[in-house]
Amino acid sequence: MIKVRQIKIEVLKDNEEAKLKALLNKTKLKKENINNYKITKQSLDARCKNNILYVYEMIVDIKNENEYLKNNKNKDITYYEEEQYTFEHSGTKDINDNIVIVGSGPAGLFAAYTLVENGYKPLIIERGKKIEERIIDVENFWNNNILNKNSNVQFGEGGAGTFSDGKLNTLIKDSNNRMKKVFNTFVECCAPNEILYSYKPHIGTDKLRKVIINMRNKIINMGGTFLYNSTLTNLIIEKNELKKIVINNEKEINCNALILAIGHSARDTFEMLLKNNIEMQNKPFAVGLRIAHNQSMINESQYGEKYAKVLGSSSYKLTNQVNGRGVYTFCMCPGGFVVNASSEENRLVINGMSNYKRDELTANSAIIVTINEKDYGTNLLDGVKYQRLLEEKAYNLCNGKIPIQLFKDYKDNTISKKFGNVLPVIKGKYDFANLNELFSQEINNALKETIITFGKKIKGFDSDDAILAGVESRTSSPIKIIRDDNFESNIKGIFPCGEGAGYAGGITSAAIDGIKVAEAIGKIYK
Repeated sequence: MIKVRQIKIEVLKDNEEAKLKALLNKTKLKKENINNYKITKQSLDARCKNNILYVYEMIVDIKNENEYLKNNKNKDITYYEEEQYTFEHSGTKDINDNIVIVGSGPAGLFAAYTLVENGYKPLIIERGKKIEERIIDVENFWNNNILNKNSNVQFGEGGAGTFSDGKLNTLIKDSNNRMKKVFNTFVECCAPNEILYSYKPHIGTDKLRKVIINMRNKIINMGGTFLYNSTLTNLIIEKNELKKIVINNEKEINCNALILAIGHSARDTFEMLLKNNIEMQNKPFAVGLRIAHNQSMINESQYGEKYAKVLGSSSYKLTNQVNGRGVYTFCMCPGGFVVNASSEENRLVINGMSNYKRDELTANSAIIVTINEKDYGTNLLDGVKYQRLLEEKAYNLCNGKIPIQLFKDYKDNTISKKFGNVLPVIKGKYDFANLNELFSQEINNALKETIITFGKKIKGFDSDDAILAGVESRTSSPIKIIRDDNFESNIKGIFPCGEGAGYAGGITSAAIDGIKVAEAIGKIYK
């Protein structure tokens, strides 16, 4: 097999015949010399709006491979060797009691999946409900404003990412094929095959829910066990070593190894860990608003009129600096919804969500400003307190409805009265309010200045009728649970994991961290 890079095809001419023709032209081979080929990577070269290109990488099975490579001088053509993920199963210590995983988000699910594949039988506890029941609770909240504190957009099987865009892109470097393992597992569980090569892979919240159900069933079939409606409420520790856990303040379970794959909204768990002397520290995070535009405007600005309809819903990623603070777009959702993502009574937080087709009329993204201890304080839970303060303000602005405001009125410090060309695409009740009341003047100024700056990069980004919504406060965990090189906390037997523990940011990185922690278990226990 050979690997062929930089196979370029103009977007409007892309089809299977064009791919084969471009491959033959790149390799200087004849059609009869190629047995088959497979796309391994697709990227987009949009630097020239009049000639946008797909750029492919392919692996190709050819005749007389050795002779061909011997005479090949093209650096874009190399020998291809399949690389697979391997689990190091070197532990020598007996597992006398349960391996327990707290949380069934991507970190917890992939820790569980990796362990059961290698003969372990973990118990997964989840404070919320399984997907099928969780969806009903979330829809009830959006439609009727009735909140279930343990079954909502933040809590329940699949984690907070279940009600998101299902984006899988990540900036982390992984040399052990864990990312490949994550993507292959998703596809095995009925995610779209294109995520294996797409330049911006996503599953979509509608398809992701089915993938999670399939993962759960595979884990159960391989020996794992799930307990829903089960909150970790205490730890029983002796001589600096975990012995038991307590569920729902009543049930004790023996436990040698506890994987803490809690989400970033498990604030009561942070408080419990603090009481049990688990070493933690504050971690900087970011807060802000979510902005919505017509998706057609974003498409035309990004791709130009010629390609806007062909390439579908475009995403974007923008950054800025204002007075030493980073201000940037986050969790951009093409063709999606703004959603009420609250999990606590009398507090309101929002997020973005897209289905697989990304075919809603608006694009939305958080625009967030970095903050640190100078903003919220130096005590361990001060970041959580700051988040809660913002969420209480957001809740009170519209009596529990999502507060929204047009950009012009945000700049003018006045409450909006009617929509312009951009219409709201929102899950949950909403109303007009003055979003300036959420933040300090410094943060408000940073957001306003940045939106205007982004308008110079994407035409129309700073339009008067762009819709802002608040508050975006749970961009990442405000806490890091300290772990050593063996992924273990200061209390033996406790393994912090994933986004809530401060070691990931998004579905893919959380899943990879879950695999890493499973590997750490495998190096200790047989």
